[in-house]
Amino acid sequence: MQRMRRLAAVLLLCSCALAAQTKKIVVYNPGPGQVEDFQAVSSRVKIVAANAANVQAEIADADGFIGVITPEMFSAAKKLKWVGVMSAGVENVLFVPGADAFRNSDVTLTNNKEVQGIEIADHAMAMLLYTSRGLNVFAENRRTETWQPRPYGGIELRGKTALIIGVGGIGTNIALRAWAFGMHVIGVDPEDKPIVAYIDRIIKPDQLDEVVPLADVVFISAPDTPKSHKMFGAKEFELMKQHSYFIAVSRGGIYDMPGLVKALDSKKLAGAGVDVTDPEPLPKGHPLWQFDNVMITPHVAGRSDLDNGRMLGTIKDNIGRFADGLPLINVVDKQKGY
Repeated sequence: MQRMRRLAAVLLLCSCALAAQTKKIVVYNPGPGQVEDFQAVSSRVKIVAANAANVQAEIADADGFIGVITPEMFSAAKKLKWVGVMSAGVENVLFVPGADAFRNSDVTLTNNKEVQGIEIADHAMAMLLYTSRGLNVFAENRRTETWQPRPYGGIELRGKTALIIGVGGIGTNIALRAWAFGMHVIGVDPEDKPIVAYIDRIIKPDQLDEVVPLADVVFISAPDTPKSHKMFGAKEFELMKQHSYFIAVSRGGIYDMPGLVKALDSKKLAGAGVDVTDPEPLPKGHPLWQFDNVMITPHVAGRSDLDNGRMLGTIKDNIGRFADGLPLINVVDKQKGY
């Protein structure tokens, strides 16, 4: 009996020692003060900065990694348990050549989904208002000091239909704003979603072509995965309602750029706003630049005065949870890509 007690005590001490082990977390190309900020979260982790020159060596014995991990980095990691990316999109981690080993591993991937939905939704609505209220015309008139109140073709959003492709953190926030403007909202998402007052209905992606003709504005807010890539193609642009609007704020890979250009050139679309393009950056000389009724921004919809704090907050929450052996938040399904 005494021997059993001693054995139990030894096992307890061993388990406590294992729990108390310091976990190494490598941060790739950290910003100013970021290492110290992350280190302050817990004494049970050791935060180590890395760059292109030393990341292969540092990741070899790392338990966690913060940043965009490449297949080469992953192949050098021997004991990795967690990868945390700062962005919402993870296609550059999961769906690049050579990423199969990481995607099929038991290493947990977390991201910043939900975190950037607020400012991206604000940006999407700003793009819609810019085009639907004809603010592009007045911006040009200001440059030429022209006072021209008529003709004016601004439209009222109340009663119009918004089609939102991707009802995650971004799409849900767009839906709430569109509803507040008095719009009818239809969502498109592969996942089952709870019933909410500000979305009339949500359909599956295989029903997309049935609802595109109903939309006065189409919002692209889905992640770029093998299943969603180019899901809004040339056919869908042809199905769009005459004088409708197109807004893309998640990833340029979701929609067909030639189809968008054709829809604008034929005057089918009354306007468009794109924060994301394919190719990206949008090169000089690209035909999309020629349209006066298109707002183009350089992938900045996710930036605001508050987004960085929220993004770092998610990472810091996970550092603390990782140190304590607790379940992480914002875990990505690596096969689905979101």
